[in-house]
Amino acid sequence: MALDAYWASRTSLIAEERSLRRDTAYIANLTESEKKAEETIRKIRATEAKTIWSVEHEEIPALFPGMEFLTARKLIEETQLFKILRKMPKGGLLHAHFDATVDTEVLFRIALKHPAIHVRVSGPLAADTASRPLPEFRALPVSQFGIAADIASSDYVGGTWIPLREARDRCSLGSEVFDDWVIGSMRINPTEAYKTHNSVTKIWQKFLSTFMVSKGLILFRPVYEEYVYEFLRSSIEDGIMYVEARINFRFKCLQRTMIGDDGEDNVDHAQWVEIFGQVTDRIMQELKEQGREDEFYGARIIYTAVRFISKKELEWYLEDCIALKQKFPHIIAGFDLVGDENVQHPLIYYAEPLLRFKERTKELGLDIPFIFHAGETLGDGDHVDQNLFDAILLGTKRIGHGFSMAKHPLLMKICRERGIPLEVCPISNEILRLTSSMPMHPLPIFFNNGVPIALSSDDPAVFGNLILSYDYYQVLVSSEVSGLITLAVTARDSIQFSTLEDSEKQELLQIWERRWKAFVEEICTLTP
Repeated sequence: MALDAYWASRTSLIAEERSLRRDTAYIANLTESEKKAEETIRKIRATEAKTIWSVEHEEIPALFPGMEFLTARKLIEETQLFKILRKMPKGGLLHAHFDATVDTEVLFRIALKHPAIHVRVSGPLAADTASRPLPEFRALPVSQFGIAADIASSDYVGGTWIPLREARDRCSLGSEVFDDWVIGSMRINPTEAYKTHNSVTKIWQKFLSTFMVSKGLILFRPVYEEYVYEFLRSSIEDGIMYVEARINFRFKCLQRTMIGDDGEDNVDHAQWVEIFGQVTDRIMQELKEQGREDEFYGARIIYTAVRFISKKELEWYLEDCIALKQKFPHIIAGFDLVGDENVQHPLIYYAEPLLRFKERTKELGLDIPFIFHAGETLGDGDHVDQNLFDAILLGTKRIGHGFSMAKHPLLMKICRERGIPLEVCPISNEILRLTSSMPMHPLPIFFNNGVPIALSSDDPAVFGNLILSYDYYQVLVSSEVSGLITLAVTARDSIQFSTLEDSEKQELLQIWERRWKAFVEEICTLTP
């Protein structure tokens, strides 16, 4: 074979494989501005690969693009590429657990404003960080307010409630130590992520403990309302135009629900949803008054239950979900089961009540799609990995994570042909030890097989990736194939595969297109 023929065959083979990607059709029809913007971004990426990610750094012995996020975060923030991505219109955020979406420092500041919120621990707060117990928070009625005390004193009796502000002010270790203890209990830090919690099991234990701490603050109505506002505000600031947030609802017979302003356990699920909707309307009205209505289209809730519940308990949750959908048809977006797939029930365990739910919603004329977590595992062929099969057979609209999907060529083909997107959460997958870095992540396999993707942040408050731009950045710098247009396609897909009505999707896509065009034109003014 002559060399010219060889090169022609080579080019043809690469093009044939690339034709499977969802961004291929878009790339074939780029405007001149989009071509220039794509070229500019690629040049900036190449330059920063040499000037930032290929140099020696005293604090970080081994630098490379897409390396572990918590180690590289400060460097990422200094890059021109990241600053550009901060401005990108990102479409929808389709996979985020509501109770881990607001900066823990902000949550703590909100909590400090409310005298009703108390804190207690099992024993005195020790000077040794390794010996400190986790704090427990709760809002109490005035009649049960605790007395001021030093939570770090040897005289402190474990389990005694102290008003949060008093506990902070009187802590003999100092308010800064107190703050670090509280805030740190709701986050995963680099040492925990990459050293001490060095297995999937250990890091999940730390991960779940953060929710046990934060729920006592969030599940107080005044805090919850501010929390919703801050979540939406920070999302809009990062270019997110629409949100579908997963909220864990609670079986009242087993766990307390939400505490009202009076300190009593009396805020039912309907009020949770109503407040969420009211705050969403409020923030949209504020944007309209500021002439910024194009920045946000709205927010909905994916009703979630944790997969340690029994089948009987699941039936209660499903009925509760139906009742909320009937009362708030434009807010309840779907249903999901969440939790550590590796140790909790697989989807097949719940198949019977889930199938009955599908029939019941059909009879009632309700559209409550399943949007299941599945395949968030390193397994191959075990019961956890097989959640992918059951999610598809149960008719899931999207798949949360789908990390192990890369091992299933047929399932990837089904997702491509049926339009079942994966809600991929790159930084979450890395910190929870499914992958060591972005170059090792299976995302390029999904892209190359044409699987629709909606990039998401999962639990940003716990992981420190409080804006979706971090995930966008990690994806962009970790592949020579993917570029700015790849990110554009994922942003479009996050709208296209949302639970919005078709007419709403078209309206939001038109808004996104206008913002995308302006973003592209701004990139074209840059010197790479």
